Amino acid sequence: MKTNFKSTGEYIASEELMASVNIAAALEKPLLIKGEPGTGKTMLAKAVSEALGKKLIVWNIKSTTKAQEGLYTYDTIQRLYDGQFGNEGVDDIARYIKLGKLGEAFDSEDQVVLLIDEIDKADLEFPNDLLWELDQMEFYIYETKRTVKAKHRPIVIITSNAEKELPDAFLRRCIFHYIDFPDEALMEEIVKTHFPDIEETLLKNAMQVFYEIRSYSQLRKKPATSELIDWLNAMMIGGVNPEKIKAELPFVGVLIKKDEDLDIVRKRVD
Repeated sequence: MKTNFKSTGEYIASEELMASVNIAAALEKPLLIKGEPGTGKTMLAKAVSEALGKKLIVWNIKSTTKAQEGLYTYDTIQRLYDGQFGNEGVDDIARYIKLGKLGEAFDSEDQVVLLIDEIDKADLEFPNDLLWELDQMEFYIYETKRTVKAKHRPIVIITSNAEKELPDAFLRRCIFHYIDFPDEALMEEIVKTHFPDIEETLLKNAMQVFYEIRSYSQLRKKPATSELIDWLNAMMIGGVNPEKIKAELPFVGVLIKKDEDLDIVRKRVD
């Protein structure tokens, strides 16, 4: 099945990113997306699902997440409870099997987009524990002796903030793309998808300050696209004079989130 992903009205993707999505889908391999926070890694999956008209299934990974949870869970406690109270159907183990997000994607009647979000938050063995399932697109439920095999191979998008190195065996099975932080031309295009009628002087002056702040190497957390969008929105709501943006840094707490960064910005911009 040929995939032709393009930018949407709300998500502006570079030519390289669009090509990576389409190549990963064509080769039927997971697409591993890295990039600094705020570059649109998570939003990519939503954009792909909307552009292709496919359901999005999101598996948010936490430090405690185990690979098994993505396949299925067996609710032994509920079955024991039902057995104690003589509820009907307790012998039907299938009633107590609940598919996880990966299981849902495999079991879907239609092709879906599956987002495995922030895979590097889990322990080091987590990616390796998914190798077979992502390769073969199937898994076995021991309690019911049922094999769940993907009816349609999902479009799998995996995001990572590079908090941990991922195993080589896992990386070999993925198509990799690093989302660079948008340059000013692309950022302006992104901003205008949110605010088509933004005043040009406000946008120009705000962008100048934004990229100047991002150039400060001492910052612990550089402002990202989401902060810029919120900052512009705050200034439009507040009726800020565009000519005073650099001198006054209005609503700077929307842009900068750490005390020490705030001190650096105020000293450098003044």
